[in-house]
Amino acid sequence: MTYDPHKHNRQSNRLKGYDYASPGFYFVTICTYQRQCLFGNINGGKMKLNKYGRLARDEWQHTESIREHVQLDAFIIMPNHMHGIVRIINSNDFVGPYDDTPLQNTNQQLNINPEKQTEFKSPSKTLGAIVRGYKSTVTKQINQLRNTPGQKLWQRNYHDHIIRDEASLQRIRYYIQYNPKQWDEDRNNPQNF
Repeated sequence: MTYDPHKHNRQSNRLKGYDYASPGFYFVTICTYQRQCLFGNINGGKMKLNKYGRLARDEWQHTESIREHVQLDAFIIMPNHMHGIVRIINSNDFVGPYDDTPLQNTNQQLNINPEKQTEFKSPSKTLGAIVRGYKSTVTKQINQLRNTPGQKLWQRNYHDHIIRDEASLQRIRYYIQYNPKQWDEDRNNPQNF
């Protein structure tokens, strides 16, 4: 295959030079492939999840349990995209019973052999790894349910915004909460393409 700059020009929309493993709050938007409405529909200003939407919701919530450096904040699964706030925490933020002592690795405390664990643990602590893991597991599970192995579920990449202050965090939480009520005007709504 020859290089075609129009087809293969994959420029990142990440902030150049920024460490996306840095502690802080991040707002992410992930859209389905060709903005297909796969996760349910909006009815009366409320999102009604179908089985694929429930799976996408459950896997997003599961993210926090498989990544000890992640705390989830407000999120919403929409018909063809999802919005979520992710907080990446510094390992120094994990405190033990005496507030100033870091929490130790629970695998060592419980004498569990990490090689025999069935739970996925990502070695990368970046926002990209979090999104990549989420997209991958949702794609695999939905394709199994639909018997469509290898079919694309998500658009390439995702949109992110580094949340820099409390006012911005509150504004984004509000946006997420009321996103279903704004569906008629949403640029991701297929009726608005």
